[in-house]
Amino acid sequence: MSGLPSWSLLLIFLASAAVIWLAGIKLSDTTDVLAERLHLGSALGGIVVLAVATNLPEIAITVSAAAAHQLDVAVGNILGGIAIQTVVLVALDAFGVRVRKPLTYQAGSLVLVLEGSLVVIVLLVVVAGAQLPGSLLHARLTPDVVLIAIAWVVGLLLINRASSSLPWTDSGDAPDTQPEPRGNRRKKKDAAATKKGMSTTRAAVVFGIAAVATLITGVTIERSGEQFFGNLGLSGVLFGATVLAAATSLPELSTGITSARMGDYQLAMGDIFGGNAFLPVLFLPATLISGSAVLPAAGRSDIYLTALGAVLTIIYVFGLIFRPKREVARMGPDSITVFVVYLLGVAGLIALQ
Repeated sequence: MSGLPSWSLLLIFLASAAVIWLAGIKLSDTTDVLAERLHLGSALGGIVVLAVATNLPEIAITVSAAAAHQLDVAVGNILGGIAIQTVVLVALDAFGVRVRKPLTYQAGSLVLVLEGSLVVIVLLVVVAGAQLPGSLLHARLTPDVVLIAIAWVVGLLLINRASSSLPWTDSGDAPDTQPEPRGNRRKKKDAAATKKGMSTTRAAVVFGIAAVATLITGVTIERSGEQFFGNLGLSGVLFGATVLAAATSLPELSTGITSARMGDYQLAMGDIFGGNAFLPVLFLPATLISGSAVLPAAGRSDIYLTALGAVLTIIYVFGLIFRPKREVARMGPDSITVFVVYLLGVAGLIALQ
């Protein structure tokens, strides 16, 4: 795309973002319908399937970059998206919650604390793995990416167990939390789809079309955006951590707003934490595809973004535990803190560049 004029690059970028937004809505709707009808369960249907579906743009960019041996792009895409996807919760708190209490108060649950902790654990493994030498590559894999995948799977198993039974009152749900059980969004969407006469086959076809559209536009939005904003003087790292990360987070935003407006605040936060915990797992296929050690290619800015994502997640974990009731500008104090810390983090990233 280097030979295209700036207006064409901007048009491709905006069109790709629009497709990602619309396809993200369809992916969310059909994933919920399929998860409900195929009895995939809360953990598998919500954390795994939806995490993969909403992160299809990141998957497309990572696979494309790994195949082209652009390891810095693959690393930056994965780690840069985690921080801003956490900031999506700020938007959900401000615009998605109809009952005027903060998002973390409505969603108070120990299961969400575990999901947020899993994000932090995976990110810590990323930081440790980035310090290892690339010579540890064997059978197209390195110990760090395998350990990330293992930590993710074990974490999912523990979260799945916690969602059904915890040695706490009400299975870890705080008092005066959302009135309906977690996952009611799926039941409501399935009921609406059934009322409209949507069959399971049709839902699967729509899911497939939306997935393909998201995969294709995931590549076009990265290439057109990098060229256009690069022409404006924005560095590749800063572009990936801000503009590109925001554009590829559109599916999470649309899914989260839908969940919040349906009163399923726990699922709204769970989807974000689940997607963020899944993103570092993409280092495994990136290593397999490239045949090179990917994490050692992480630069200072990538480790910086990893730490920023962990800090933002911990702030929301604290919010889930303390459950603040007061709001400022329609947001809880935890969301305001996350937003301010993210802005400071971006300023620090600019200074780092």
